Amino acid sequence: MNIDKDDLDNELAVVEYVDDIYKFYKLSEADGRVHDYMYLQPEINSKMRSILVDWLIEVHRKFELMPKTLYLTINIIDRFLAVKAVSRKELQLVGISSMLIACKYEEIWAPEVNDFICISDNAYIREQVLQMEKSILGKLEWYLTVPTPYVFLVRFIKASVPSDKEMENMVFFLAELGLMQYTVAINYCPSLIASSAVYATRCTLDKSPFWTETLQHHTGYTEDVLIDCAKLLTKYHYEAAGSKLKAVYKKFSNAERGNVALHTPAKQLLAPEFL
Repeated sequence: MNIDKDDLDNELAVVEYVDDIYKFYKLSEADGRVHDYMYLQPEINSKMRSILVDWLIEVHRKFELMPKTLYLTINIIDRFLAVKAVSRKELQLVGISSMLIACKYEEIWAPEVNDFICISDNAYIREQVLQMEKSILGKLEWYLTVPTPYVFLVRFIKASVPSDKEMENMVFFLAELGLMQYTVAINYCPSLIASSAVYATRCTLDKSPFWTETLQHHTGYTEDVLIDCAKLLTKYHYEAAGSKLKAVYKKFSNAERGNVALHTPAKQLLAPEFL
């Protein structure tokens, strides 16, 4: 299906070359992708990363930032930690400095340094935040224009015809559950995470068929390639209500997000022990 036919008169949709943009995203996503780095970190582990991301999701919500800012923040954190060992006490500093950078890049009105100091209970002073910001940008060589899962989510939700607010919220719920997990971040590229979130959502909402030719065309993935990541996301959905880290669950249990977190996870994607 031509998913752009209704946007022919919308200049912001850049229908003439939107397909070329996404071909470029697919080609360049490996440049901003993160591989296993925890063995380089003597003081932090994947659980600490999850706690940090959980807290940053709350901060992101409190500051009412755009979704793409959150995804870029996590990407910056992971890429920085892949090249620089940090102490346990510096991890939160890396988090707020990364979000500060992402806000400057994505937001029209970015929170100020003092806002981040305040939200972190004055654990750091202004000079520390600015020094860490400088350190991150130096290590990443100012390379911030990377395709995160967010850019693919927007396109693939559109390709999941017919799409509605419930589907959009569910896709973002599953994708953010994935953001929290180090396993997902290092094992799957952004476009595959986004595609798997759409597939798992269609299974959860019982959309038939679960995968279409239109989705396969726009994502570049067949159902069998997505199944492992989709099963992981569904497992995290199953565990979300009982998890100690509840930022994503609370966010999407809200009426504003259609209470999508309260949906029963897709049974066909759950291992037998969860049924």
